[in-house]
Amino acid sequence: MAFARSLAFALFFYPLSVLCVLAAFPAAAISVRALRGVTHIWVRMHRWCARYLVGIVTRVEGEVPSGPVLIAAKHQAMYETMEVVVLLHEPAVIMKRELSDIPLWGWVARRYGIIPVDRDGGARALRAMMTAAGAAIAEGRPLIIFPEGTRVPLGERPPLQPGFAGLYRMLKLPVVPLALDSGHFWPRHGFVKRPGAVTFRFGAAIPPGLPRAEIEAAVHEAINALEGAS
Repeated sequence: MAFARSLAFALFFYPLSVLCVLAAFPAAAISVRALRGVTHIWVRMHRWCARYLVGIVTRVEGEVPSGPVLIAAKHQAMYETMEVVVLLHEPAVIMKRELSDIPLWGWVARRYGIIPVDRDGGARALRAMMTAAGAAIAEGRPLIIFPEGTRVPLGERPPLQPGFAGLYRMLKLPVVPLALDSGHFWPRHGFVKRPGAVTFRFGAAIPPGLPRAEIEAAVHEAINALEGAS
């Protein structure tokens, strides 16, 4: 049954995703608002498919933040990359600059308002990052980062990437840690997904200005709070 439901998800969601991606290009040329509208259609379609085809729903614990805060999230599956857009409305995602340089797609991503980070890019790259972050903050959008750097297998707690503390220091925003357990239901590698409730646990806001060791320890502990849960 799980295989059949996962197959139905793939046959329905991915072809429709191609249509959404194609629609994103003319939408981006029209306006940012049009592009974000297409994005919301896409992520809500993903939520519908996950719920009604696979049986995966979202359970939220804690207060969902709003406004300009830095959300540091655990990353175990594709599921949360889509779901956070629904939960946070229009978050600005902090991602590697290489992704924003992909032809066509990168232009659309920058148009949406992603924040590119290039740790080795020097002063020019830093100015570009701060300009994009400043624009998101001015719009009142939350910023989201996956500080462990990539999708992490269930049960693993790698150290935070070294760039997280630098961003925290430069942005001077409170940090809201986000723990989740999507890996129980949506495998990092593999096709078959399991039905269940993915927990998104928003922790208490951590104020800006803490020393590097303190902020890294606090965030690392908080985003891994659901490890070992079933």
